[in-house]
Amino acid sequence: MNTTVEKTGRTWKKPPFIANPAIRWALIIGIAAYVWWAITTLPFDWDRIQQGIPRAIRIFKGAFPPSFLRGELLFDGFMESIKIAIVSTLLGLALSIPIAFASASNVAPKWLYTIGRGMIIVARSFHPVIVAILFVKAVGFGPLAGILTLTIYSIGFVAKMLAERIEEIDWGQVEAIKAAGGGTFVTMLYAVIPQIMPRQIGLSIYQLDSNLRASAIVGIVGAGGIGSTLLNAFGRYDYDFALAITLCIIAVILVSEAISGRIRRNLW
Repeated sequence: MNTTVEKTGRTWKKPPFIANPAIRWALIIGIAAYVWWAITTLPFDWDRIQQGIPRAIRIFKGAFPPSFLRGELLFDGFMESIKIAIVSTLLGLALSIPIAFASASNVAPKWLYTIGRGMIIVARSFHPVIVAILFVKAVGFGPLAGILTLTIYSIGFVAKMLAERIEEIDWGQVEAIKAAGGGTFVTMLYAVIPQIMPRQIGLSIYQLDSNLRASAIVGIVGAGGIGSTLLNAFGRYDYDFALAITLCIIAVILVSEAISGRIRRNLW
């Protein structure tokens, strides 16, 4: 059986992001003008930048080759970072779940939804370094400040993402449980939680991985972990040891990313 394909002579073209060319070019010109204005008005000290180049070269020369002679100090710092990441992740997840339910508009009353969303907004409003500085001032230097900081950090991310997943659930399952006489707790347990569990597992793995990275950052301001060790190395001008710490941080993050990726693939 012969089939004939009719050629129309037309080719498909991807539609532009902004169809109106006048608006499109006005937007491009406006963005370019703003970038130029921002660069020309920011107070760059070019003399200081020029003086800093030899200092940077001196630092990099002093960092090579990296020194791993103080392996015990390096190991202790990483173990503390891992402990901070695990404890803060568990605390953050334990607090994020009820806050997420309180922040879902389809399962929470209006007054509770307002409180829950307010807590998420507050938790997401500040960078972890700023929160770490506040907790270091409040509870002193050490891992407790790091745990409290990353717990708040975990709530800001996990509670928001989980609340959005709750708002996207299939409401038919909820109505079926309610029609069978199920109360609020039974409905949540058998109709809501099974639908959000895959997202919750993925968020938990990701947040543990993220807290492990963040523990190195908040430690720089005194919140414990390997970041404190790195800060002390820079303070003593031990650039070779600082480079060794940096390389170990990269290696640990790579291993953590590989493990978390494998876990996610096995779960789904």
